[in-house]
Amino acid sequence: MKNLLRKLIQAESTSERGELAAAEIISTELGHIGIDARIESWDENRANLIAQINSTGHKDALLFACHLDVVGPGEAKWQYQPFAGIESQDRIYGRGAADMKGGITATVAAIRQIVESGIKLEGDIILVATAGEETDSCGTKRFISEWNKIPRLAGVVIPEPTDFEIITAHRGMLWLKITTKGKAAHGSTPQLGVNAIASMKSVLGELENYKIRFKPHKLLGGCSMSINTITGGKEINVVPDICSIGIDIRTLPKQNHQDITEDLEKIFAELNRKNPQFEAEVSIVRAVEALETDSNCRFVRDFCSAVKIDETKAVGFTTDGPFFAALGAPVVVFGPGKSSLCHKPDEYISIADVEKAAEYYKYIITKFLT
Repeated sequence: MKNLLRKLIQAESTSERGELAAAEIISTELGHIGIDARIESWDENRANLIAQINSTGHKDALLFACHLDVVGPGEAKWQYQPFAGIESQDRIYGRGAADMKGGITATVAAIRQIVESGIKLEGDIILVATAGEETDSCGTKRFISEWNKIPRLAGVVIPEPTDFEIITAHRGMLWLKITTKGKAAHGSTPQLGVNAIASMKSVLGELENYKIRFKPHKLLGGCSMSINTITGGKEINVVPDICSIGIDIRTLPKQNHQDITEDLEKIFAELNRKNPQFEAEVSIVRAVEALETDSNCRFVRDFCSAVKIDETKAVGFTTDGPFFAALGAPVVVFGPGKSSLCHKPDEYISIADVEKAAEYYKYIITKFLT
């Protein structure tokens, strides 16, 4: 198990490097037990992996949905090399160790142990490991577009790091780009231009007081909004004609994303009324709906029984779960590792947690498919 996890970390599956190497590692691992995994690749190095362990078909299938990609290591200093997969004090360190190659490793290990045990399955196990979850969900969207090729599902399990909490609800994601437009001029004659950065200052002032109008959710609370990027200007001696900011908004179940963009357009119209030279536009960079699975449905109740955990929870982060919910089956997020370590230097996962997760996944497979 440790060897597989280290190999997956060493695959360095950022969006720039692609997921193909990681997919091939999993395919080889499954091939050792006679499971043929299909790798769908595009753009030279992007990839999804799909494996199906067939059964008698008397029960609905169980889908384990993972993602192969990781974010970059960032600029901060690491104690250990981010893609070395170093083992130290019962931990494996490396980018993606928790998010979510520990979960992938545990899933593959559980499937391998189930197959090698010779247990007769009444329902299929389906494993999908997709590209691009951290950026645009491109792999999951490709997989969902072919959903009619897979059997009826009892449910979907997403092995994201939840520290073994059963997650049935999480916020959605709306990434917006606001661009202000001006008129370039020489830095010595700024009165001849329109400064796009100054225009953005007006936008930022309005956003300080902007409140997203939506009723708080009983589990998830209210929306959050964070302005996380800004770009503008190319030369010190040129009045900038373009400035952009990136906004990360976390949304709630049943919330209409269009309402937010319309609010922003009203703000722009008012700023233009006050200053006819003001010009701005908003565009959607990425949108993922919120997830809300009925915690009282039979699948969730049986899932809780399988892992002997009674309580389900909600979290603020976002997964590809809402895309898989479109398949019409309940979605549960449950896996090893602490979400607080994701996207940080010296990300790690406990080896004991990966082993524990493999045991949990075996219990789940046995509960639903035998």
